[in-house]
Amino acid sequence: MAKNANLTLAGPDLAALLCSRVCHDVISPVGAINNGLELLDEGGADSDAMDLIRTSALNASVRLKFARLAFGASGSVGASIDTGEAEKAAKDFAAAEKKTEVTWTGPRAIIPKNRVKLLLNLFLVAYGAIPRGGSLDIVLDDPENQAKFSIIAKGRMLRIPPKYQEILKGQLEEAVDAHSIQPYYTVLLADECGMDLDCVQGEGEITFTAAVA
Repeated sequence: MAKNANLTLAGPDLAALLCSRVCHDVISPVGAINNGLELLDEGGADSDAMDLIRTSALNASVRLKFARLAFGASGSVGASIDTGEAEKAAKDFAAAEKKTEVTWTGPRAIIPKNRVKLLLNLFLVAYGAIPRGGSLDIVLDDPENQAKFSIIAKGRMLRIPPKYQEILKGQLEEAVDAHSIQPYYTVLLADECGMDLDCVQGEGEITFTAAVA
């Protein structure tokens, strides 16, 4: 598989931008926890403050656990990961957001961690295709060998994330930044795994795939 023309980031820049992405994802729920504590300090409604703290703490925890699998080392170099962990991370992520239903079909398997990271990053791309919520149907075919991952996105305001499409086609005309680092990382992981990415928009749905070349 030919190297994508956009995959040119140096290691330190890639690490810095991924860190920025993770911080962006958790700063909102952590800030909400702080707001809830301030409300308690000011003698505000205890039940409302505690509900805010509980919800935000759960959201932050879910996001961090997801980020650990999707972006982190997740064990030693060459380690493998149970796809059951990826399923739980994806379903918990969607449940915390309360706007998208996730179904997961396919055999549970222990596979190379970069394949799991690719699957979860493709999930994020598909999640971004339904900004108003909807459903994501995730299907794993032969994950241990000639793997193919498919994610069918359905929802309102359906659209292929533009940065993902540009990077996938090697047509990104600007520097990769904190907003485009996640789709960039998805394409990079596919390249590292020897898997081809594709996305097809049909009537009321978009199918995102990653398949062994």
